[in-house]
Amino acid sequence: MKRIFALCATLTLGFVLLTGSALAKPLVVAHDTNFKPFEFKDEKGNYTGFDIELWQEIAKRLELDYKMQPMDFNGIIPGLQTAQVDVGIAGMTITEARAQVVDFSDPYYDSGLSILVRAGDEDKITKLEDLEGKVVATKLGTSSVDFLKANAKTKETKLFPNNDGMFFELLAGRADAAFFDLPVVQDYASTAGKGKVKVVGPVYAGQSYGIAFPKGSELRDKVNAALAEIKSDGTYETLYVRWFGEAPKSK
Repeated sequence: MKRIFALCATLTLGFVLLTGSALAKPLVVAHDTNFKPFEFKDEKGNYTGFDIELWQEIAKRLELDYKMQPMDFNGIIPGLQTAQVDVGIAGMTITEARAQVVDFSDPYYDSGLSILVRAGDEDKITKLEDLEGKVVATKLGTSSVDFLKANAKTKETKLFPNNDGMFFELLAGRADAAFFDLPVVQDYASTAGKGKVKVVGPVYAGQSYGIAFPKGSELRDKVNAALAEIKSDGTYETLYVRWFGEAPKSK
């Protein structure tokens, strides 16, 4: 009987260990599918960018097991709210409305919003006021939409789920301008849109990006500690220069 009990105890312990191991799933880290230079597919079909490499560095320091989950930007917060996603890193602006439903890390990138026009139109549209009565393209579910609604008297604001749709609409002449995050429109103007588009006017609505977590996530404090370390030891500046071609501006 003792041997039978010992065998049963061993089998039970083994089952518990196996079950516990199976439940220890990798973190699901959501990122945007089309937000160059923060996250995008390279020529080999792999996702890369500033956000991707920054998260890789954070995860390495925290020894996190994770898998990257590409998705449209407007699906990330709902994914966090329903516990389908553990982390969201997608050039996400920290806003009061978003902070009511998800938790944010400390800011990791300072950005703003800018106007993009077709080459040849840079004298016609030079500032926000010039968008009055115009058709403007931007990205669905982003802070650009809220800013335009509050500050620009556009004829129509066309919303697209990704950057490509927004830029194509501008080049096709079905929008007079695009309005979006400065680093994204700058990157497009210097790469695929070179010679076809121009960034004009000042930078509007200074904003900071944060890494998003479900409300109450214990991971946020650990990520903040890793971010602080990455910034203090020079790793952040190295990544920044690699992706943006200049050192981050000191505050």
